[in-house]
Amino acid sequence: MADHGRTAPGAGRAAPGPLPRRGFLALLAPALLAGCDAAQNPENPESAESPESPESAESAESAESAASPDGGSRGDRRTRTGVQRALDRRAGAALAGDEHTYLAAFAPEATAVRETARREFRNRTELPVSTWEYRVRTAGRRGRAAVAEAELRYRIGGPDTEPLSTLRTLELRLDGDRWLVTGDRAAPGALPQLWQQGPVRVGRGRHALVLAVGQDPARVSAVAARADRAVPAVTAVWPEPWDRRPLVLLPASLEAMGALLGRPAAGFAGVAAVTTADGGRVVVNPVAYGQLPAFGQQIVLTHETTHLATRAHTTATTPMWLSEGYAEWVAHRDTGRTPAETAPVLHRAVTRGEPPTALPSAADFAFGGGPDALARAYEGGWLACATVADRWGTRELTRLYRAAARRPVDAALREVLGVGTAEFTEGWRAHLTDRLGEAAG
Repeated sequence: MADHGRTAPGAGRAAPGPLPRRGFLALLAPALLAGCDAAQNPENPESAESPESPESAESAESAESAASPDGGSRGDRRTRTGVQRALDRRAGAALAGDEHTYLAAFAPEATAVRETARREFRNRTELPVSTWEYRVRTAGRRGRAAVAEAELRYRIGGPDTEPLSTLRTLELRLDGDRWLVTGDRAAPGALPQLWQQGPVRVGRGRHALVLAVGQDPARVSAVAARADRAVPAVTAVWPEPWDRRPLVLLPASLEAMGALLGRPAAGFAGVAAVTTADGGRVVVNPVAYGQLPAFGQQIVLTHETTHLATRAHTTATTPMWLSEGYAEWVAHRDTGRTPAETAPVLHRAVTRGEPPTALPSAADFAFGGGPDALARAYEGGWLACATVADRWGTRELTRLYRAAARRPVDAALREVLGVGTAEFTEGWRAHLTDRLGEAAG
């Protein structure tokens, strides 16, 4: 999906002007959604094959390489098997916390690569990893050197949590019967990992897990506590099964946040938090989030946690006014705030006699139109969902969300509410004007 943003109405009064936050549901690298539960994948034929000795495999491969015009493509299958074995040993050492064995996977002369591996290994000391595995995707050999692309899959928390993934490009050389790593870098398009930015500090709540870099323990604990409170708030209205264990990343800076998301940091300058759909992580902007009062911080984390819960039922047919509006409706549901406090930008528009004429479009949620324009989109989405909840009921609102994931929104509206888009829009405009007009009066 496209990127989208949010202005926190009333929550950002401690800062000059409203602070947008982003409920970012883009599908980052479809490969990251795939899961694999074993350190050695039994379904990978290359992992289980070849009863022959490494020496005979090398000899056979050398013969095949010599017969190949490009110097070795026919021997890649055996190369892939050997590289997989080397990475399996490295993965086992990572899980066991065995630094010596982990570093033994690297060639002694690759001092800079070994030092980076040592630093990142130590940065992960507190990380509660339950699975750590590599799966070689491709491997090409030239003489005694090879280049491979491998997928690193890992689980944070427990064995039943959803796996996360990233791609690595590896350079290796053959040392006797073993492949040793001489280069290890992110594959093209792969995003950096939090532990590459510094030592990871872990904050554990009853439900939530916070991973932070460059943050003091009190702040990490406070974020975990607010993410914890978001879980029952979401579960109270969203009946579908979901993980209920938010994973929140709290990087050291705005620049670090941008790096984790693979986008220019400037685009997130006023964004308090984003959600990714590649494993359900919330990434917090430590600057913008820190400028919010406690109330605003809770709204942000409840909004983003709603995205985590509903993402299995959020598809290309789900309009953004519904996905973002629903997250806003959940976040503000039990706050006791008035419509004017929740939707201050639209409140001012109604007071001026300029209410919106159409439901917010996907383009309205894009950055570039200014904070007020973004606020109008989020507030309009919230009021659309509030219209459904107030007139048809909260169960119908949830039914509408699920129906809109399966069919166009007009068909979903007719199925659940018995009205089409045009009639619903008129009802929304009237409800919006009534709710905000009362406050104006």
